[in-house]
Amino acid sequence: MERFEALFGHKPVIAMVHLRALPGTPLYDGDLEGIVEAARQDLLALQAAGVDAVMFGNENDRPYELQVDPASTATMAYVIGRLKGEIRVPFGVDVLWDPMATLALAAATGARFAREIFTGLYGSDMGLWQGRAAEALRYRRRLGRDDLFLLYNVSAEFASPLDSRSLPERAKSAVFSSLADAVLVSGPMTGEGVALEHLVAVKEALPGVPVLANTGVRHDTVAEILRVADGVIVGTALKREGITWNPVDPERARAFMETVRQARGR
Repeated sequence: MERFEALFGHKPVIAMVHLRALPGTPLYDGDLEGIVEAARQDLLALQAAGVDAVMFGNENDRPYELQVDPASTATMAYVIGRLKGEIRVPFGVDVLWDPMATLALAAATGARFAREIFTGLYGSDMGLWQGRAAEALRYRRRLGRDDLFLLYNVSAEFASPLDSRSLPERAKSAVFSSLADAVLVSGPMTGEGVALEHLVAVKEALPGVPVLANTGVRHDTVAEILRVADGVIVGTALKREGITWNPVDPERARAFMETVRQARGR
C-alpha cells in the first residue's frame, strides 16, 4: 500500500485516455494525426480537472485481440511520445488484451504503471482467454522494469471465469502466487458498474493490498465506492453524454473530481 500511495496518492482517480481506433483495426479512419489530437484534448481536460493519474488504452480497437497487431503497440507508443511533454501526472498503459504488448509499451514510453488480465482462465467473446503472469513478470524483469506497478484485473470484462473459486479467493491467489501489486474489480463490460458487494468481499480478503474499482464508476456512485475501494479507474463517466467513444467533457470531469474531493474530505 505504501508504494501505491507514493505513486498515486490517497484514494486516487486514474482517468482513461481512450485512443481512437488504431491503424490495422476495423474502425480505423485513416487519420493518424486525429488520434494524436483527440488524445491531447482528453489528456489536457483530465489534467485540468485534477485527476491523479491517466492511463492510455486502445479501447476502440474492436474486436479485441489476445495477441495484438504490432501496429497497435507501435502507434500507441508514437501517440504517447508526441504527448509526453504535456503529461503532468503519472501515466500508465493498457494494450487490450495483450500483457506482453502492454509491458513492451510501458518500457518504450516510460509508463509508471500498467493494467492487464495477468491471471485466470475465461470464456469470452475472443475465445478462451488465459492469463500470462509468469511470462509477463519474467518479461518485465528482462526489460529492466521491476519498478513498473502492475494492476491485475481479476474479474475480466466481456468474459466469465472458468475457475470455480470465488472472486475473493481468486484475488488472494493473484497476489500470493502471481505477485499482483494491486487488484482491480470490474463490472461485466466497459462502462458498467462494479457490484459493491464484490468490492467489499475482495477488500476484506486483501486488507493490505490496493483494491480498485475498474469500470462503471459514476458521479453518483464514486463517493460510496471510495468508502470501500482504495481508488477508481474511470473513463465513460467523464465523456460527453456519458458515452465511452465520445471525447472527455471538461465539465463532467471537473464535477466528478469535485465529488471525489468531498468524499476524500469525509
